Amino acid sequence: MTADNSVPSRLRNILVIAAALVLTILVVLGSRQPSAAASLASLAEQATPYEVAIANDRPMLLEFYADWCTSCQAMAGRIAALKQDYSDRLDFVMLNIDNDKWLPEVLDYNVDGIPQFVYLNGQGQPQGISIGELPRSVLAANLDALVEAQPLPYTNARGNLSEFSADLQPSRSSQTDPRSHSGQVQDGVLD
Repeated sequence: MTADNSVPSRLRNILVIAAALVLTILVVLGSRQPSAAASLASLAEQATPYEVAIANDRPMLLEFYADWCTSCQAMAGRIAALKQDYSDRLDFVMLNIDNDKWLPEVLDYNVDGIPQFVYLNGQGQPQGISIGELPRSVLAANLDALVEAQPLPYTNARGNLSEFSADLQPSRSSQTDPRSHSGQVQDGVLD
């Protein structure tokens, strides 16, 4: 009777070990896949600096993005693929809207949603804008036209986006505490 019980017991143990190995392999392989956020960070790190791109007479895809933007993260893989296909013909520039350094550009290009893509010709003149998550084919058609100095077929394309508005005013405290130095005296009246 013990011989009959040992065969199912051994089989069960082998199946448990095999299942554990398969799960371990899946977890290890799954953890090696780059996340969209990591891809976005990598793209930003490898992007052509704005100052260089403006000065080098090449067409440019200028992307306004933020690390917290889920639409930007979703687009990272598409942008990486496009960069691989087009980097020999145009510059890919990424400006993080959370960096105050880029506030003049955010205002100049009227960024109100991200990701926002601005297509600039070799002279730095905007040829079109598209906003949000867009199919790779739409972006590729615009890039083909940009490189060929042709009108962009999808100049006002809009997809899912993250809303954004530039905070142009310094924040003011709702309470005026004399110790906070937040009150301002104007014309003899305390704000």
